Amino acid sequence: MSPWKLAEITYGRVKAESPFQVAVLPLGATEPHNLHLPYATDTLQVELVASRACERAVARGARVVQLPAIPYGTETNQMEFPMAMNLNPSTLAKVIEDLVDSLAKHGVHKLLILNGHGGNNLKWVLRELYKATPVQLFLCNWFRVGLDRGSEIFEEPEDHAGEMETSMGLAFFPELVRLEAADEGAVKPSRFDAVAKGWVEITRPWERLTTNSGSGDPRAATAAKGEAYAELVVGRVGDFLVELAASPLDEHFPFQPPA
Repeated sequence: MSPWKLAEITYGRVKAESPFQVAVLPLGATEPHNLHLPYATDTLQVELVASRACERAVARGARVVQLPAIPYGTETNQMEFPMAMNLNPSTLAKVIEDLVDSLAKHGVHKLLILNGHGGNNLKWVLRELYKATPVQLFLCNWFRVGLDRGSEIFEEPEDHAGEMETSMGLAFFPELVRLEAADEGAVKPSRFDAVAKGWVEITRPWERLTTNSGSGDPRAATAAKGEAYAELVVGRVGDFLVELAASPLDEHFPFQPPA
């Protein structure tokens, strides 16, 4: 039993410990990851990071609860790949809104949405809910938490199912990884320089962008790299949860009060 996981604890424990100071909602996806990683990759990764970060925060006295992960995300640009399971952005937003309402009802007024899927673009959801709920919302894309030190661990940046995600798989669910089946994760460059430089954005049809949904070469992946990146990310997210749990919900939150 993991005492920070709502799915594993009893009503008796919840009665004794609630209201919790912070809830963590992991968001995953069900989609192909090149030819070598399982469809649940995003969900498996975000659950791992959430669990380890919550464990560290609880060990330091924070009353943090990890909600069950949502295993589906927005897949509108991967729907040409068989069995990519889509929730439209508005649908996913409604699910989050209903869960936020549940937390508000139960007196949990701080929520970290821990996102594990690049297709879940959620900043607008925080803006829409800002005046609609007493719950203070925070959004973290876990895979970006350690990017400032990513070059110390990985040989090249990736987008999807490349060196980083494959390293995480080799470290934490190796029995589901078939690295020998992977292609090189090559992608087609945009014909538009503005798109390539990032100041014009598009939604990308992945069946045109990639061969088998992979973006980034996975062949340099190792379990040691996955462990190293997870340790970096978990440490930072765990520290944030402790800080968030301890911060009072006063009229200045989330900013520093005037001197």
